[in-house]
Amino acid sequence: MKIALKYGLLITVVVVLWIVIVRLWLGMGGGPQGQIISGVLFNATAILAVFLGMKEHKQALGGALSFKDGVKTGMAISLVYATSACLFFTIEYLLAGPKLLLSEAGPQNGPLWQVAVMAYAGLFFGSLLFGLIYATLIAFFLARRLGRNSTEII
Repeated sequence: MKIALKYGLLITVVVVLWIVIVRLWLGMGGGPQGQIISGVLFNATAILAVFLGMKEHKQALGGALSFKDGVKTGMAISLVYATSACLFFTIEYLLAGPKLLLSEAGPQNGPLWQVAVMAYAGLFFGSLLFGLIYATLIAFFLARRLGRNSTEII
């Protein structure tokens, strides 16, 4: 659990720093170029955090990380990130108001509460979905390999 907290919160810290520095401190908007940079930065950070978390977990297990353990570790990291990022954006929304949310969401198609719920649901479940993809791919490469004649059950 310590690994999930350590690396999940690391992703959230990168997100928070990006939002604070670029959006609030420098006053830059979330134009198309900023959204592309944000997406690349957040996903690269998530991939790196899942990789480093699995690698640390593999070392803690003495180098014998199974595929299942790798995916579980990656998903735990993604769950911590999804939860903490949603918590950060909720606090940001309560402090700064809907200004940043509306700049990211584009034109409103309904009441503000529906836009907010959809944005937070997208962030949470999108983080989990991409976390599953990243965890699966990384675990595939980091997990120990069993031979065809192995009698060990995964």
